[in-house]
Amino acid sequence: MPGWLQAGGWGLVAGSALLIGAVLGVLVPVPQRLIASIMAFGAGVLLSAVSFELISEAHESAGLAPTATGAAAGALAYTGANVLLARRGARHRKRSGRQQPSEREQPGSGSAIAVGALLDGVPESVVIGAGLVTGGTVSAVTVAAVFLSNLPEGLSSAAGMLGAGRPRRWILALWGGIALVSGAAALAGYALLGGAPPVVLATITALAAGAILAMTADTMIPEAFEGAHLLVGLITVAGFLTAFALSHSGV
Repeated sequence: MPGWLQAGGWGLVAGSALLIGAVLGVLVPVPQRLIASIMAFGAGVLLSAVSFELISEAHESAGLAPTATGAAAGALAYTGANVLLARRGARHRKRSGRQQPSEREQPGSGSAIAVGALLDGVPESVVIGAGLVTGGTVSAVTVAAVFLSNLPEGLSSAAGMLGAGRPRRWILALWGGIALVSGAAALAGYALLGGAPPVVLATITALAAGAILAMTADTMIPEAFEGAHLLVGLITVAGFLTAFALSHSGV
């Protein structure tokens, strides 16, 4: 199978968890405490994947300077875009409670939330494609980590959107579209980075890792802490160790 097709397919698989989570969020009355617990697990998975897959790989390939520069640039770019979107109503796009504004309360917030959801998902998908370039085969750990973190993201966001009065059809169309974009982003990551020097690949990988780490802190951990309270640390560590075990299993 051509590499670009593999990249797009695996990106779509990882992104499909967003739609699965959204379907659960709009059709099943999931308790907020359970949503927060699942979000804490997903945050732990992403933290581990960033540490032991993305940052570690970038450092081994190109050294400290490109890795640190890329990660800092990714965090700055994500945070800057997130600040702009927050001012337009997308600050609580991952929250499952009543924090999200309705369109009546803040016109244009639906569009901002949609753009914010894209902002959250694209870096994760790009590293899937980039990983296929560097390793020749897709990293099952990275795909699993993105899938496991996307599921609670879709679940929590959809529940919050429903609580803000947004139609079920709009919610499912949004997350279905983002799942497709995830596949396209992974394909683009493979197509655009094919033949790039190792230092460029490492910098891009670190850039995506910095954006993912900032996203985890800005949007996932607050939701996890809100509902899981004193258990959030334990559940996050469980997710972290799950991804750590996968990364050292030779998968």
